[in-house]
Amino acid sequence: MNSIAFPNIGIEFENVGQSLQLFGYNVAYYGIIIGVGMVLGGALVLRKAHVSGYSQDDILDCMIAGLIAGVIGARLYYVVFSWDYYGAHPSDIFNLRQGGLGIYGGIIFGTIAGVLMMIHKKIPVPVGADFCIFGFPVGQCIGRWGNFFNREAFGEYTNGLFAMRLPVDAVRSSDDITELMVKNAFTVDGTQFITVHPTFLYESAWNLLVLIVLLLVFNKRKFDGEIFCLYFLLYGIGRAMIEPLRTDQLKLLGTDIPVSVVVSVIMIILSSIGLIYGFKKGIRRPRPEKKQKPEKKEEK
Repeated sequence: MNSIAFPNIGIEFENVGQSLQLFGYNVAYYGIIIGVGMVLGGALVLRKAHVSGYSQDDILDCMIAGLIAGVIGARLYYVVFSWDYYGAHPSDIFNLRQGGLGIYGGIIFGTIAGVLMMIHKKIPVPVGADFCIFGFPVGQCIGRWGNFFNREAFGEYTNGLFAMRLPVDAVRSSDDITELMVKNAFTVDGTQFITVHPTFLYESAWNLLVLIVLLLVFNKRKFDGEIFCLYFLLYGIGRAMIEPLRTDQLKLLGTDIPVSVVVSVIMIILSSIGLIYGFKKGIRRPRPEKKQKPEKKEEK
């Protein structure tokens, strides 16, 4: 069975596949959804840049650099902290079809690449960062639904309101299934099911909330870089709360400490310092004047 259900709120999706046939090729929904998230996130970034009077071409160059570096960084982050598997299966390192992107790797590498491009384009980094950061919550909010189709990034057993029911044989990795899940599993018509926390849904909803907050604050920001710092603070808080629920945590090498919790705490501390400093000493640059189109001369 390929069903995915939320039985306690009466929602069930039947025959949820992981890919579709396109011109004779299997195209994973995971990749499609991440691509859609990138496009919509980029569109919002360009809109913000245009309204604020900055060159969309320059901001687009920054985004492209950030996206390329972000995808590489996300995969590298995941592979490094899953080396027990990838060290034994090196051919799978470049196989993205089944998922395997660490969002914090994408954020870190994407941010660094974007900042370097801003410096190259002579865009004030705090200003450009306030535009480009909108791409992250949009991409994450949408992209997390790729985990839905892959049956991954879920949490421990629960029978709460938003409990998600999955067939055991459809789960991406048996390593994500815990003893508690097995203890509370049940069988219907020969198919064994587990009910878990849909942590991908929690994070998608949290990122939507973060996006709304950033949109509300954007035109009222007190200093350049405020939106950038606010995103990292809010996302760090949400991820620190959600990550402990997950059963597929990436751990610091040789420990049982979740990498994402450590990164979240560091992110919260640094962004808090940035916000405090910004409110005390930060500046807000005036918007550049938009170039006026030359008026057409009337023909006599």
